[in-house]
Amino acid sequence: MRIASTTKFISRKQSPRAVALYIFLLFAFSIYIFVFNAGNIVEDHPAPVISIQSPPQTKFLQTADDELWDAPSRHGLRPCVKPTSRYKAAQGSDRYLTVKSNGGLNQMRTGISDMVAVAHIMNATLVIPQLDRRSFWQDSSTFSDIFDELHFITTLQGDVRIVRELPKELELVPRARKHFTSWSSMGYYKEMMQLWNDHQVIHVAKSDSRLANNDLPLDIQRLRCRALYHALRFSPPIESLGKKLVDHLRMRSGKYIALHLRYEKDMLAFTGCTSGLTDAESEELKIMRENTKHWKVKDINSTEQRIGGFCPLTPKEVGIFLQAIGYPPSTLIYVASGEIYGGDARLSELMSFFPNLVFKEKLATKGELNAFAKHASQSAALDYIVSLESDVFVPSYSGNMARAVEGHRRFLGHRKTITPDRKGLVRLFDELESGQLRETSSFSDLVQQMHKNRQGAPRTRKGPSPGIKGKARFRTEESFYENPYPECICSSKAV
Repeated sequence: MRIASTTKFISRKQSPRAVALYIFLLFAFSIYIFVFNAGNIVEDHPAPVISIQSPPQTKFLQTADDELWDAPSRHGLRPCVKPTSRYKAAQGSDRYLTVKSNGGLNQMRTGISDMVAVAHIMNATLVIPQLDRRSFWQDSSTFSDIFDELHFITTLQGDVRIVRELPKELELVPRARKHFTSWSSMGYYKEMMQLWNDHQVIHVAKSDSRLANNDLPLDIQRLRCRALYHALRFSPPIESLGKKLVDHLRMRSGKYIALHLRYEKDMLAFTGCTSGLTDAESEELKIMRENTKHWKVKDINSTEQRIGGFCPLTPKEVGIFLQAIGYPPSTLIYVASGEIYGGDARLSELMSFFPNLVFKEKLATKGELNAFAKHASQSAALDYIVSLESDVFVPSYSGNMARAVEGHRRFLGHRKTITPDRKGLVRLFDELESGQLRETSSFSDLVQQMHKNRQGAPRTRKGPSPGIKGKARFRTEESFYENPYPECICSSKAV
Protein backbone atom coordinates (compact mmCIF):
# COMPACT_ATOMS: atom_id res chain seq x y z
CA MET A 1 0.00 0.00 0.00
CA ARG A 2 2.82 2.40 0.84
CA ILE A 3 4.55 1.71 -2.51
CA ALA A 4 1.39 1.96 -4.49
CA SER A 5 0.40 5.28 -2.96
CA THR A 6 3.84 6.69 -3.60
CA THR A 7 3.74 5.67 -7.23
CA LYS A 8 0.37 7.18 -7.57
CA PHE A 9 1.64 10.47 -6.14
CA ILE A 10 4.58 10.66 -8.51
CA SER A 11 2.57 9.92 -11.55
CA ARG A 12 0.05 12.55 -10.70
CA LYS A 13 -0.08 15.29 -13.34
CA GLN A 14 1.36 18.59 -12.05
CA SER A 15 -0.47 21.88 -12.53
CA PRO A 16 1.18 24.64 -14.71
CA ARG A 17 1.60 26.90 -11.65
CA ALA A 18 3.51 24.19 -9.75
CA VAL A 19 5.77 23.50 -12.73
CA ALA A 20 6.59 27.22 -13.03
CA LEU A 21 7.39 27.48 -9.35
CA TYR A 22 9.64 24.40 -9.59
CA ILE A 23 11.57 25.86 -12.55
CA PHE A 24 12.00 29.24 -10.75
CA LEU A 25 13.38 27.58 -7.63
CA LEU A 26 15.77 25.47 -9.68
CA PHE A 27 17.04 28.59 -11.54
CA ALA A 28 17.47 30.54 -8.30
CA PHE A 29 19.41 27.68 -6.74
CA SER A 30 21.72 27.54 -9.78
CA ILE A 31 22.44 31.28 -9.50
CA TYR A 32 23.27 30.88 -5.80
CA ILE A 33 25.72 28.03 -6.50
CA PHE A 34 27.42 30.07 -9.27
CA VAL A 35 27.85 33.17 -7.11
CA PHE A 36 29.09 31.18 -4.14
CA ASN A 37 31.77 29.42 -6.19
CA ALA A 38 32.73 32.55 -8.15
CA GLY A 39 33.50 34.34 -4.88
CA ASN A 40 36.29 31.86 -4.23
CA ILE A 41 37.92 32.23 -7.66
CA VAL A 42 40.95 34.52 -7.39
CA GLU A 43 43.71 33.18 -9.59
CA ASP A 44 41.46 33.06 -12.64
CA HIS A 45 40.84 36.84 -12.53
CA PRO A 46 44.13 38.63 -11.65
CA ALA A 47 43.15 42.14 -12.83
CA PRO A 48 40.64 43.06 -10.10
CA VAL A 49 42.45 41.33 -7.23
CA ILE A 50 42.49 43.43 -4.04
CA SER A 51 44.42 42.13 -1.07
CA ILE A 52 42.53 42.35 2.19
CA GLN A 53 45.66 43.94 3.71
CA SER A 54 45.74 46.86 1.26
CA PRO A 55 43.17 49.19 2.89
CA PRO A 56 44.97 49.28 6.28
CA GLN A 57 48.35 49.74 4.55
CA THR A 58 47.00 52.58 2.40
CA LYS A 59 45.55 54.20 5.49
CA PHE A 60 48.91 53.84 7.25
CA LEU A 61 50.80 55.41 4.35
CA GLN A 62 48.32 58.26 4.18
CA THR A 63 48.65 58.85 7.92
CA ALA A 64 52.45 58.84 7.69
CA ASP A 65 52.34 61.35 4.83
CA ASP A 66 49.95 63.58 6.78
CA GLU A 67 52.29 63.55 9.76
CA LEU A 68 55.14 64.78 7.57
CA TRP A 69 53.23 67.74 6.15
CA ASP A 70 50.30 68.63 8.40
CA ALA A 71 50.61 71.60 10.75
CA PRO A 72 50.24 70.90 14.48
CA SER A 73 46.89 71.58 16.08
CA ARG A 74 46.41 75.24 16.94
CA HIS A 75 43.92 74.33 19.71
CA GLY A 76 41.51 77.09 18.72
CA LEU A 77 44.14 79.84 18.91
CA ARG A 78 44.10 82.82 16.55
CA PRO A 79 45.93 86.14 16.03
CA CYS A 80 44.74 88.89 18.36
CA VAL A 81 46.34 92.31 17.97
CA LYS A 82 43.48 94.70 18.57
CA PRO A 83 44.07 97.28 21.33
CA THR A 84 42.30 96.84 24.64
CA SER A 85 39.74 99.34 25.89
CA ARG A 86 42.49 101.02 27.97
CA TYR A 87 44.66 101.81 24.94
CA LYS A 88 45.31 105.48 24.23
CA ALA A 89 45.40 106.39 20.57
CA ALA A 90 48.25 108.35 19.00
CA GLN A 91 48.42 112.06 19.63
CA GLY A 92 49.96 114.69 17.40
CA SER A 93 53.42 115.66 18.61
CA ASP A 94 56.07 118.19 17.65
CA ARG A 95 58.76 115.94 19.15
CA TYR A 96 60.53 113.68 16.70
CA LEU A 97 62.34 110.36 16.88
CA THR A 98 64.86 109.60 14.11
CA VAL A 99 66.21 106.07 13.87
CA LYS A 100 69.22 104.34 12.31
CA SER A 101 68.27 100.70 11.84
CA ASN A 102 71.12 98.22 12.08
CA GLY A 103 71.78 94.69 10.89
CA GLY A 104 70.32 92.50 8.18
CA LEU A 105 66.73 92.43 6.95
CA ASN A 106 65.07 90.76 9.92
CA GLN A 107 67.19 92.49 12.53
CA MET A 108 66.00 95.77 10.99
CA ARG A 109 62.37 94.62 10.77
CA THR A 110 62.11 93.70 14.44
CA GLY A 111 64.10 96.80 15.42
CA ILE A 112 61.73 99.08 13.50
CA SER A 113 58.77 97.41 15.20
CA ASP A 114 60.39 98.13 18.56
CA MET A 115 60.88 101.77 17.57
CA VAL A 116 57.18 102.10 16.69
CA ALA A 117 56.36 101.02 20.23
CA VAL A 118 59.04 103.32 21.72
CA ALA A 119 57.67 106.30 19.76
CA HIS A 120 54.21 105.54 21.14
CA ILE A 121 55.51 105.28 24.72
CA MET A 122 57.47 108.52 24.42
CA ASN A 123 54.62 110.31 22.62
CA ALA A 124 56.88 111.12 19.66
CA THR A 125 56.44 111.44 15.93
CA LEU A 126 58.48 108.73 14.21
CA VAL A 127 60.48 109.66 11.13
CA ILE A 128 60.77 106.84 8.55
CA PRO A 129 63.91 104.95 9.69
CA GLN A 130 67.18 104.95 7.78
CA LEU A 131 68.41 101.47 6.91
CA ASP A 132 71.83 99.96 7.56
CA ARG A 133 74.23 100.50 4.64
CA ARG A 134 77.56 99.87 6.39
CA SER A 135 77.25 96.34 7.72
CA PHE A 136 78.50 93.13 6.11
CA TRP A 137 75.68 93.17 3.54
CA GLN A 138 76.65 96.56 2.05
CA ASP A 139 73.08 97.12 0.85
CA SER A 140 72.17 100.60 -0.39
CA SER A 141 68.41 99.97 -0.27
CA THR A 142 66.17 102.64 1.23
CA PHE A 143 63.09 102.02 3.36
CA SER A 144 60.73 102.33 0.37
CA ASP A 145 62.87 99.91 -1.68
CA ILE A 146 62.12 97.13 0.79
CA PHE A 147 58.85 98.14 2.46
CA ASP A 148 55.55 99.61 1.34
CA GLU A 149 56.08 103.02 2.92
CA LEU A 150 52.56 104.40 2.48
CA HIS A 151 51.04 101.21 3.89
CA PHE A 152 53.37 101.46 6.89
CA ILE A 153 52.30 105.03 7.63
CA THR A 154 48.55 104.55 7.15
CA THR A 155 48.33 101.20 8.97
CA LEU A 156 49.81 102.72 12.13
CA GLN A 157 48.13 106.11 11.96
CA GLY A 158 45.97 105.25 14.95
CA ASP A 159 49.04 104.29 16.98
CA VAL A 160 51.90 106.60 16.05
CA ARG A 161 52.27 109.64 13.85
CA ILE A 162 54.82 108.78 11.15
CA VAL A 163 56.39 111.19 8.66
CA ARG A 164 58.77 110.61 5.77
CA GLU A 165 61.32 113.20 6.92
CA LEU A 166 61.97 115.88 9.52
CA PRO A 167 60.43 119.31 8.96
CA LYS A 168 63.00 121.55 7.25
CA GLU A 169 63.15 123.91 10.22
CA LEU A 170 64.37 121.04 12.42
CA GLU A 171 67.03 119.59 10.13
CA LEU A 172 69.85 121.59 11.69
CA VAL A 173 68.72 121.78 15.31
CA PRO A 174 70.89 119.96 17.91
CA ARG A 175 69.69 116.40 18.55
CA ALA A 176 69.97 114.16 21.56
CA ARG A 177 71.91 111.14 20.30
CA LYS A 178 71.10 108.00 22.25
CA HIS A 179 72.07 104.35 22.35
CA PHE A 180 68.99 103.10 24.17
CA THR A 181 69.76 100.21 26.49
CA SER A 182 68.94 96.75 25.12
CA TRP A 183 65.86 94.91 26.42
CA SER A 184 64.58 97.95 28.28
CA SER A 185 61.32 98.23 30.19
CA MET A 186 58.44 100.66 29.87
CA GLY A 187 59.79 102.57 32.88
CA TYR A 188 63.13 103.14 31.16
CA TYR A 189 61.52 104.93 28.23
CA LYS A 190 59.30 106.97 30.54
CA GLU A 191 62.53 108.25 32.12
CA MET A 192 63.98 108.97 28.67
CA MET A 193 61.11 111.39 28.10
CA GLN A 194 63.09 113.88 30.20
CA LEU A 195 65.19 114.42 27.08
CA TRP A 196 62.27 116.34 25.58
CA ASN A 197 62.91 119.10 28.12
CA ASP A 198 66.05 120.12 26.20
CA HIS A 199 65.60 118.62 22.74
CA GLN A 200 62.93 118.48 20.10
CA VAL A 201 64.64 115.66 18.19
CA ILE A 202 66.11 112.41 19.57
CA HIS A 203 68.29 110.31 17.28
CA VAL A 204 68.46 106.57 18.04
CA ALA A 205 71.75 105.09 16.82
CA LYS A 206 70.66 101.42 17.02
CA SER A 207 67.21 99.90 16.85
CA ASP A 208 67.63 96.17 17.48
CA SER A 209 66.46 94.58 20.74
CA ARG A 210 65.66 97.88 22.40
CA LEU A 211 62.56 96.54 24.17
CA ALA A 212 62.25 93.74 26.71
CA ASN A 213 60.76 90.43 25.59
CA ASN A 214 58.53 90.16 28.64
CA ASP A 215 56.82 92.18 31.37
CA LEU A 216 55.53 94.91 29.06
CA PRO A 217 51.90 96.11 28.97
CA LEU A 218 49.63 94.02 26.74
CA ASP A 219 48.87 96.96 24.47
CA ILE A 220 52.56 97.63 23.84
CA GLN A 221 53.16 94.00 22.91
CA ARG A 222 50.21 94.01 20.54
CA LEU A 223 51.44 97.24 18.97
CA ARG A 224 54.75 95.51 18.23
CA CYS A 225 52.80 92.74 16.48
CA ARG A 226 50.69 95.18 14.47
CA ALA A 227 53.86 96.91 13.34
CA LEU A 228 55.70 93.73 12.32
CA TYR A 229 52.90 91.56 10.93
CA HIS A 230 50.55 94.16 9.49
CA ALA A 231 52.37 97.43 8.82
CA LEU A 232 55.81 96.28 7.62
CA ARG A 233 54.59 94.81 4.35
CA PHE A 234 57.22 94.41 1.66
CA SER A 235 57.24 96.73 -1.34
CA PRO A 236 54.97 95.78 -4.29
CA PRO A 237 57.83 94.52 -6.53
CA ILE A 238 59.08 92.19 -3.77
CA GLU A 239 55.58 90.98 -2.87
CA SER A 240 54.77 90.32 -6.52
CA LEU A 241 57.89 88.28 -7.30
CA GLY A 242 57.69 86.46 -3.96
CA LYS A 243 54.15 85.32 -4.76
CA LYS A 244 55.28 84.21 -8.22
CA LEU A 245 58.05 82.06 -6.70
CA VAL A 246 55.54 80.39 -4.39
CA ASP A 247 53.17 79.73 -7.30
CA HIS A 248 55.98 78.11 -9.33
CA LEU A 249 56.80 75.81 -6.42
CA ARG A 250 53.15 74.84 -5.98
CA MET A 251 52.85 74.00 -9.68
CA ARG A 252 55.92 71.77 -9.46
CA SER A 253 54.99 69.67 -6.49
CA GLY A 254 52.04 71.03 -4.55
CA LYS A 255 53.95 70.82 -1.28
CA TYR A 256 57.47 71.96 -0.45
CA ILE A 257 59.93 72.45 2.39
CA ALA A 258 61.65 75.82 2.79
CA LEU A 259 65.14 75.18 4.14
CA HIS A 260 66.97 78.16 5.61
CA LEU A 261 70.49 76.89 5.06
CA ARG A 262 72.86 79.10 7.05
CA TYR A 263 76.16 77.97 5.64
CA GLU A 264 77.56 81.22 4.31
CA LYS A 265 81.15 82.31 4.85
CA ASP A 266 80.30 85.07 7.34
CA MET A 267 78.16 82.78 9.49
CA LEU A 268 80.89 80.13 9.76
CA ALA A 269 83.54 82.75 10.50
CA PHE A 270 81.40 84.44 13.16
CA THR A 271 80.52 81.18 14.95
CA GLY A 272 83.97 79.65 14.52
CA CYS A 273 82.50 76.43 13.14
CA THR A 274 84.91 74.50 10.94
CA SER A 275 83.75 70.87 11.22
CA GLY A 276 84.22 69.12 7.88
CA LEU A 277 86.25 71.96 6.36
CA THR A 278 89.79 71.80 5.02
CA ASP A 279 92.68 73.42 6.89
CA ALA A 280 92.85 76.14 4.25
CA GLU A 281 89.14 76.92 4.64
CA SER A 282 89.41 76.99 8.44
CA GLU A 283 92.33 79.41 8.23
CA GLU A 284 90.42 81.65 5.80
CA LEU A 285 87.49 81.88 8.23
CA LYS A 286 89.83 82.63 11.14
CA ILE A 287 91.43 85.52 9.23
CA MET A 288 88.00 86.93 8.37
CA ARG A 289 86.93 86.80 12.03
CA GLU A 290 90.10 88.51 13.20
CA ASN A 291 89.72 91.28 10.60
CA THR A 292 86.06 92.02 11.40
CA LYS A 293 86.31 94.68 14.13
CA HIS A 294 82.77 94.52 15.51
CA TRP A 295 82.98 90.75 16.13
CA LYS A 296 84.24 90.78 19.70
CA VAL A 297 85.09 87.07 20.16
CA LYS A 298 88.17 86.11 18.17
CA ASP A 299 89.50 82.87 19.70
CA ILE A 300 86.87 80.12 19.28
CA ASN A 301 87.19 76.37 19.86
CA SER A 302 85.29 74.81 16.95
CA THR A 303 84.90 71.41 18.62
CA GLU A 304 83.35 72.93 21.75
CA GLN A 305 81.05 75.07 19.60
CA ARG A 306 79.78 72.03 17.73
CA ILE A 307 79.29 69.83 20.80
CA GLY A 308 77.41 72.67 22.50
CA GLY A 309 74.99 72.93 19.57
CA PHE A 310 76.15 76.41 18.59
CA CYS A 311 77.06 75.57 14.99
CA PRO A 312 74.75 75.56 11.97
CA LEU A 313 74.10 72.11 10.53
CA THR A 314 76.24 71.31 7.52
CA PRO A 315 74.49 70.52 4.20
CA LYS A 316 75.30 66.83 4.72
CA GLU A 317 73.88 66.88 8.26
CA VAL A 318 70.70 68.53 6.99
CA GLY A 319 70.28 65.72 4.47
CA ILE A 320 70.76 63.03 7.12
CA PHE A 321 68.34 64.85 9.44
CA LEU A 322 65.50 65.27 6.94
CA GLN A 323 65.88 61.67 5.78
CA ALA A 324 65.66 60.48 9.40
CA ILE A 325 62.51 62.56 9.96
CA GLY A 326 60.95 60.56 7.11
CA TYR A 327 60.92 62.79 4.04
CA PRO A 328 61.43 60.85 0.78
CA PRO A 329 64.22 61.73 -1.70
CA SER A 330 61.64 63.18 -4.11
CA THR A 331 60.71 65.96 -1.67
CA LEU A 332 60.85 69.44 -3.21
CA ILE A 333 63.10 71.68 -1.11
CA TYR A 334 63.46 75.43 -1.62
CA VAL A 335 66.86 76.56 -0.34
CA ALA A 336 66.74 80.03 1.22
CA SER A 337 70.32 81.12 1.67
CA GLY A 338 73.16 83.29 0.52
CA GLU A 339 76.21 81.86 -1.21
CA ILE A 340 77.01 78.44 0.28
CA TYR A 341 80.59 78.22 1.53
CA GLY A 342 82.34 75.57 -0.53
CA GLY A 343 79.94 76.04 -3.45
CA ASP A 344 78.43 73.18 -5.42
CA ALA A 345 80.86 70.64 -3.97
CA ARG A 346 79.46 71.16 -0.48
CA LEU A 347 75.88 71.50 -1.68
CA SER A 348 76.18 68.15 -3.46
CA GLU A 349 76.38 66.52 -0.02
CA LEU A 350 72.77 67.57 0.52
CA MET A 351 71.72 66.78 -3.04
CA SER A 352 72.86 63.19 -2.62
CA PHE A 353 69.95 62.81 -0.18
CA PHE A 354 67.48 65.21 -1.81
CA PRO A 355 68.22 65.91 -5.49
CA ASN A 356 65.07 68.02 -5.92
CA LEU A 357 66.62 71.25 -4.58
CA VAL A 358 65.45 74.59 -5.91
CA PHE A 359 66.81 78.13 -5.59
CA LYS A 360 65.07 81.35 -6.56
CA GLU A 361 67.53 81.60 -9.45
CA LYS A 362 65.87 78.48 -10.93
CA LEU A 363 62.33 79.78 -10.43
CA ALA A 364 62.71 83.34 -11.71
CA THR A 365 64.26 84.74 -14.86
CA LYS A 366 67.45 86.78 -14.85
CA GLY A 367 65.40 89.80 -15.83
CA GLU A 368 63.11 89.36 -12.83
CA LEU A 369 66.06 89.04 -10.44
CA ASN A 370 68.15 91.86 -11.91
CA ALA A 371 66.28 94.46 -9.88
CA PHE A 372 67.37 92.70 -6.67
CA ALA A 373 70.99 92.09 -7.66
CA LYS A 374 73.51 93.49 -5.16
CA HIS A 375 70.67 94.20 -2.71
CA ALA A 376 71.02 91.48 -0.09
CA SER A 377 68.09 92.67 2.03
CA GLN A 378 65.69 92.70 -0.92
CA SER A 379 66.86 89.24 -1.95
CA ALA A 380 66.40 88.06 1.64
CA ALA A 381 62.84 89.42 1.56
CA LEU A 382 62.05 87.07 -1.34
CA ASP A 383 63.38 84.13 0.70
CA TYR A 384 61.30 85.31 3.64
CA ILE A 385 58.06 85.24 1.63
CA VAL A 386 58.75 81.76 0.22
CA SER A 387 59.69 80.48 3.69
CA LEU A 388 56.62 82.00 5.31
CA GLU A 389 54.28 80.36 2.78
CA SER A 390 55.95 76.93 2.79
CA ASP A 391 54.26 73.77 4.05
CA VAL A 392 57.24 73.07 6.31
CA PHE A 393 59.98 75.46 7.38
CA VAL A 394 63.32 74.05 8.56
CA PRO A 395 66.14 76.37 9.74
CA SER A 396 69.63 74.89 10.00
CA TYR A 397 70.57 77.59 12.53
CA SER A 398 68.62 79.85 14.90
CA GLY A 399 69.57 83.21 13.43
CA ASN A 400 67.50 86.37 13.01
CA MET A 401 65.60 85.14 9.95
CA ALA A 402 64.88 81.73 11.45
CA ARG A 403 63.43 83.32 14.59
CA ALA A 404 61.41 85.91 12.64
CA VAL A 405 59.91 83.35 10.23
CA GLU A 406 59.07 80.93 13.06
CA GLY A 407 57.31 83.67 15.03
CA HIS A 408 55.37 84.85 11.99
CA ARG A 409 54.28 81.29 11.18
CA ARG A 410 53.12 80.85 14.77
CA PHE A 411 51.15 84.09 14.49
CA LEU A 412 49.47 82.95 11.25
CA GLY A 413 48.21 79.69 12.74
CA HIS A 414 51.16 77.67 13.98
CA ARG A 415 52.30 76.50 10.57
CA LYS A 416 54.69 73.55 10.72
CA THR A 417 58.24 74.58 11.65
CA ILE A 418 60.75 71.86 12.50
CA THR A 419 63.54 73.29 14.65
CA PRO A 420 66.54 70.93 14.75
CA ASP A 421 67.94 70.13 18.19
CA ARG A 422 71.50 70.76 17.07
CA LYS A 423 73.13 69.72 20.34
CA GLY A 424 71.23 66.44 20.45
CA LEU A 425 71.77 65.78 16.76
CA VAL A 426 75.55 66.23 16.99
CA ARG A 427 75.67 63.45 19.57
CA LEU A 428 73.60 61.15 17.31
CA PHE A 429 75.64 62.05 14.21
CA ASP A 430 78.84 61.14 16.03
CA GLU A 431 77.38 57.85 17.30
CA LEU A 432 76.24 57.00 13.78
CA GLU A 433 79.66 57.86 12.37
CA SER A 434 81.47 55.77 14.99
CA GLY A 435 79.22 52.75 14.46
CA GLN A 436 77.52 52.89 17.85
CA LEU A 437 74.22 53.25 15.99
CA ARG A 438 74.40 50.49 13.43
CA GLU A 439 70.82 50.40 12.24
CA THR A 440 69.47 53.30 10.23
CA SER A 441 65.97 52.61 11.58
CA SER A 442 67.23 53.00 15.15
CA PHE A 443 68.82 56.34 14.27
CA SER A 444 65.59 57.54 12.61
CA ASP A 445 63.52 56.54 15.62
CA LEU A 446 65.78 58.53 17.94
CA VAL A 447 65.72 61.61 15.67
CA GLN A 448 61.94 61.50 15.32
CA GLN A 449 61.43 61.10 19.05
CA MET A 450 63.85 63.98 19.73
CA HIS A 451 61.82 66.31 17.48
CA LYS A 452 58.32 65.20 18.37
CA ASN A 453 57.73 68.44 20.28
CA ARG A 454 59.81 70.73 18.07
CA GLN A 455 57.38 71.24 15.19
CA GLY A 456 55.77 74.59 15.92
CA ALA A 457 52.89 73.57 18.19
CA PRO A 458 51.46 76.24 20.53
CA ARG A 459 53.42 76.93 23.70
CA THR A 460 54.24 79.89 25.87
CA ARG A 461 57.47 81.82 25.39
CA LYS A 462 60.55 80.45 27.14
CA GLY A 463 62.04 82.50 29.95
CA PRO A 464 65.72 82.98 30.88
CA SER A 465 68.05 80.06 31.50
CA PRO A 466 68.24 78.94 35.16
CA GLY A 467 70.96 80.53 37.24
CA ILE A 468 71.53 83.52 34.94
CA LYS A 469 71.19 86.86 36.70
CA GLY A 470 71.26 90.55 35.79
CA LYS A 471 71.15 91.85 32.22
CA ALA A 472 72.74 88.62 30.96
CA ARG A 473 69.48 86.76 31.56
CA PHE A 474 67.78 88.71 28.76
CA ARG A 475 70.13 87.15 26.20
CA THR A 476 68.94 83.68 27.17
CA GLU A 477 65.23 84.46 26.87
CA GLU A 478 63.24 83.42 23.85
CA SER A 479 62.68 86.43 21.62
CA PHE A 480 59.23 88.01 21.67
CA TYR A 481 59.20 87.95 17.87
CA GLU A 482 60.14 84.25 17.82
CA ASN A 483 57.02 83.38 19.79
CA PRO A 484 54.45 86.17 20.36
CA TYR A 485 52.23 83.87 22.45
CA PRO A 486 50.25 84.65 24.54
CA GLU A 487 50.09 88.42 23.98
CA CYS A 488 49.34 88.34 20.22
CA ILE A 489 47.87 84.84 19.97
CA CYS A 490 44.79 83.95 22.00
CA SER A 491 41.83 81.59 22.10
CA SER A 492 38.77 82.32 20.00
CA LYS A 493 36.84 82.97 23.21
CA ALA A 494 39.25 85.62 24.44
CA VAL A 495 38.53 89.30 23.95
